Amino acid sequence: MKVSIIIINYNTFQITCNCIESVLNHTKAIDYEIILVDNDSKECNPQLFLQRFPSIILIENKENNGFAKGNNLGITKATGKYILLLNSDTYLTEDSISIAVATFENTKEPIGALGVRMVYPDQGLQYSARCFRSIRWEIFDLLRFIPLSMPYQKRAKLMMGKYFKTDFTTYCDWVNGAFFMFPKEILTKLPEHKLDERFFMYGEDHLWCYQFSALGYPSYFLSNTTIVHIHNASTKVNKQLQLILKMIQNELEIMRERKGKGLYYYLFCLVYLGKEYSRYAIKYLVFKLKGKLIR
Repeated sequence: MKVSIIIINYNTFQITCNCIESVLNHTKAIDYEIILVDNDSKECNPQLFLQRFPSIILIENKENNGFAKGNNLGITKATGKYILLLNSDTYLTEDSISIAVATFENTKEPIGALGVRMVYPDQGLQYSARCFRSIRWEIFDLLRFIPLSMPYQKRAKLMMGKYFKTDFTTYCDWVNGAFFMFPKEILTKLPEHKLDERFFMYGEDHLWCYQFSALGYPSYFLSNTTIVHIHNASTKVNKQLQLILKMIQNELEIMRERKGKGLYYYLFCLVYLGKEYSRYAIKYLVFKLKGKLIR
């Protein structure tokens, strides 16, 4: 088996079905298996997935213990050379999975996590390739005239994220976990031979990419194939605000792992928390006034 595609479902039956159908309709050039982990959904009987897609492997988790643990549960049944963690709120419009596998097979340099170009359903661009946070990055993001005065290629490689139009393939620090492919053999080099489960939700992709890179497997962003990512399809808007705060906490945990808890960490907190809490206040105000969450 070339690739094991693991999808986590939590109360999004139709959206998850759309994701599975898109994989079946577009993935033609490789052999693959789909492993669906239902995280104790209450919306409907998970056996309905098997009725609709008899070829998938269904795992019924008896509790919703998060994204990381759900994926590790799916990985226990995986037989593929490569693992693809695919969000249930994504759908393919081309054979992105085969293109990603071919990239691994044809690239001589090591690759850890591989991500692809992503857009919202309205075709708005998502920032799928990122840099690890640093004091310099945060300051440049605050003083945007500095990176914006640089030539585009230099700015994109230095800053990634919203400063990168996702218009060229490149190594990067980390990739969005909605499409997260990696060689299964990496797991043998990790503690307990599985993905780190410390985060219930959000920030896992960042953490895993850092841990892969520490083993000599850098992240890779692929620009020549695109998927659609609905984003937060299983999360109500008011809950998304709470999750922003959780994401901030997780970012600090990752920084502690990367840099330790010394002077650099505290200086980073000063800049990062000031910036992010200000942004949170703006999002919260807009939500209260207009009932929607701005990106």
